[in-house]
Amino acid sequence: MIQALEKISNHLNKWFIWIGGAALVIMMGISCANMFLRPFGVPLKGAYELAGFLGALTIALPLGYAQITRAHISVDILASQFSKRTQKVMDAISSFLSMIFFVLVAWQVFVFATTIWKRSETSETLRIIYYPFIYVVAFCCALLALVLLIDFFKLLAPRKEGNR
Repeated sequence: MIQALEKISNHLNKWFIWIGGAALVIMMGISCANMFLRPFGVPLKGAYELAGFLGALTIALPLGYAQITRAHISVDILASQFSKRTQKVMDAISSFLSMIFFVLVAWQVFVFATTIWKRSETSETLRIIYYPFIYVVAFCCALLALVLLIDFFKLLAPRKEGNR
């Protein structure tokens, strides 16, 4: 069961890292175009809004992949002094608490997106409906929670040769 969830999670996160990268490239292109056109008196209308939406995607989409690859910052000065078993228990507790946190974050962001959707709010300049971007952020937080849950179960499983 865990291996099937891990396979689905890894597949989704690999797609999301590419989409997040594309959002970053588009955001850079919009920002650069706006910088170059502004001195000529023709700045891109809504560049700030688009950069904000794309920035949210750039940050949210790679969250799960960063957890899978252990790219997040980890300070283990104190933990490195403990035994491997104690470190494993601390990692399990950390994964579980982080998973609960990101489930709550996903839930609240989802509630916020639903509120924005029901109000029919749009961005100020371009009048873009932006609740879909908020739903994507909520989904990415939920996906990160899934990765953390998988990590938690892997830490509880008996250790095999080659596992972390």
